[in-house]
Amino acid sequence: MSDTSHTLRIAQNPGADELLGRSPLAALVGMLLDQQIPMEWAFTGPYTLAERMGADDLDARRIAAYDPEAFVALFMEKPAMHRYPASMAGRVQQLCQYLVEMYDGDVVAVWEGASSGQDALRRLNDLPGFGKQKAQIFLALLGKRLGVRPEGWREAAGHYGDEGAYRSAADITGPESLSKVRDFKQEAKRAAKAAPPKKEAP
Repeated sequence: MSDTSHTLRIAQNPGADELLGRSPLAALVGMLLDQQIPMEWAFTGPYTLAERMGADDLDARRIAAYDPEAFVALFMEKPAMHRYPASMAGRVQQLCQYLVEMYDGDVVAVWEGASSGQDALRRLNDLPGFGKQKAQIFLALLGKRLGVRPEGWREAAGHYGDEGAYRSAADITGPESLSKVRDFKQEAKRAAKAAPPKKEAP
């Protein structure tokens, strides 16, 4: 992934998708931002951030060292980069500070150094702002769209690694698949609302 540009269609914006395909950090930041806003908005965020920083890519060291208040201002500049711009600016900066501290700012080292799919999942799960579900989705994205496939990656990604699934950003290849993923998410929300409340154990 560090040497080859891949084609992604998550943002549905040519410039943003081009950046996601060639920049591991952009893809990771897009995944981090993908909560409580539409996927296209989240994955356009890295492109918007790079533009506002006057760069054609994102750099973990530069973001980690950025003045926190000025960094929040980049997120809050209209149009805001997220529904919760100040909070997400902090999370992006924390992620980059972790990458600098643990991986010397080399984003691909997070997964290239993994011995297996489970190890890659653990490393992703350890990232600030990433829980198990987000880590599994990004692992599926790495395997399905970016050619990063440590042994056992599908199993480690759970149902997000299933072939032919339309569950997450990892399954988006264009407008049609985006619509299918959105339908799946909406159906999952409806099912969750309709499910009876779990009884507390005595």
